[in-house]
Amino acid sequence: MLKPLTITLALLGMGTLPPASASAATAAASGPQQWQTCPNDKIGMECGDLQVPADWQKPDGRKITLKLGRLKATGKSEGSVLVAYGGPGGPGIGLTQSIPEWWTKLRERMDIVTWDTRGYGEQFGGLSTGLQCAWTRVPIPDPPRDDADFGRLSDTNRGYGEACRLKDPELFANMSSADQARDMEAIRKALGDDKLNYYGASYAGFYGQAYARLFPDKIRTMVLDGTLNHSAADWERELEAAARSNEQSLQRFFTWCAANDCADVPALWRTLIARANRFPIPTKTANVAYRTRDLQSFALGLARQGTTAWPKLAQAIRKAANGDASDFVPQRGARYPDQTTGVTECADWPRFANRKEMTAAIKRVQRVAPNTGTANTLASATLGCIGWPQPVSNPPAPLPKGLPPMLGAGAWGESDAVTRVLAQVPGSAVIRHEGPGHTLYGANPCARDHINRYFTDRTLPPTKTQC
Repeated sequence: MLKPLTITLALLGMGTLPPASASAATAAASGPQQWQTCPNDKIGMECGDLQVPADWQKPDGRKITLKLGRLKATGKSEGSVLVAYGGPGGPGIGLTQSIPEWWTKLRERMDIVTWDTRGYGEQFGGLSTGLQCAWTRVPIPDPPRDDADFGRLSDTNRGYGEACRLKDPELFANMSSADQARDMEAIRKALGDDKLNYYGASYAGFYGQAYARLFPDKIRTMVLDGTLNHSAADWERELEAAARSNEQSLQRFFTWCAANDCADVPALWRTLIARANRFPIPTKTANVAYRTRDLQSFALGLARQGTTAWPKLAQAIRKAANGDASDFVPQRGARYPDQTTGVTECADWPRFANRKEMTAAIKRVQRVAPNTGTANTLASATLGCIGWPQPVSNPPAPLPKGLPPMLGAGAWGESDAVTRVLAQVPGSAVIRHEGPGHTLYGANPCARDHINRYFTDRTLPPTKTQC
């Protein structure tokens, strides 16, 4: 399965364009798209270049290149399915070349088309026009303690953002999920398809939600797999709903402990997180000691893995309660929960305007999720966007009326978030896996069969289907 959102669970408008600019997106590309063998191809994939505006509000201005990839149908083609894997920045061409078996059945009737998303170039393995940023990974910041601390965080974040923005101010300003959605519409036009069939995994589910708002009459089928809700009318309630989902993840583990020789662990956990902010728990790794939210974030990561990881989590909590949090330290990679430069995320998700607003949101989240707090929620992830040198251009907004029935999918937690999205679209259905995982199509044959049938025949499974 693909890696989950990082600034994603750990980041998270509807950037509106004037009608003329939105219309320009539908007319920007004229087909037919030209194809040739992809560089270093080993699976029969064809590639092509598509020129689109760097700024969709300036359709006659500077162009950037999107690299498209296509696996042609093995039978008679009945159309194409546009695929994106999320990230943001997951290279569609490289990922599809590494997992062609995912698409074997669907290719009997449909072409599989993907693309490397704008801005995420060679540093991400992508072949489209890229931003030459350092894409710095930094620990998720602590909530500022006072207004001066809030100002310092704002200045720090602006420094990270400016270092990237100055490389290409125009492209930096047009990296939201709504910009990706306008690129999707240009791809649809270039393919010559009357309407779009779209599979969006993880963060690419936000591209799909943006597309549904911008081009609601251009959708034939749309699958949102393992994504979050970027279509909430009340953002405060959505933050709380996501936090409740995290709390439920840890409660599943506590329930398991009650019958598996770790009934002492829930009480130990509550004592541990109550004291870790005042007295960070040391580890045997030099210069690493964990505060409450650090422990909560790592514990959630283990809790979401299910029973295979739960004995390890129980042991880690017991050791930390005795003063040694070493079992929470990752074997490799970041020593603290971290996130990357939020060029797309900071354009998509609301950020706190001041410390008063931040404090109120954190209190609401902690009230509904006392064991997990703000860890792995947008209430903590968007701290990295305070002071960002680009405004939120694509804020969350409800989906429009009149959309065709859509299909969602997800494991624990993710299926709940997708359900909140698709509750706005009458006739839609959600496939749920009652277990761990991130996205279903690649690893769950039951879900894949339902999704394939929806793409080919527009046949939806029952509204609440278990796989």
